[in-house]
Amino acid sequence: MSISQLFARIAERGTELAGQADALRADIDQLTARLNDIERDLEQVRITRQTATSLADELEQDAPSRPGPELPEHPRHPQLLAVSHEKQRPLRGS
Repeated sequence: MSISQLFARIAERGTELAGQADALRADIDQLTARLNDIERDLEQVRITRQTATSLADELEQDAPSRPGPELPEHPRHPQLLAVSHEKQRPLRGS
């Protein structure tokens, strides 16, 4: 192999490596863009989870302060529930 052939081969190899480096840089740019998109989506999920947890905590704190509906106090109420349970269907008033 002559010196000129050696330099030609070195130049050829340099061109091949430069092409591979350019392709890898393009891949890195694409992967970086995809990573940024996923990290943005992940941040939105984190914020949504944090907001939902915060709202749920507020609702739990407010729940005891809200009185429930008042149920009638009648001595026959347990009997009516027992009959309804026995019949396994709701009772109808007449």
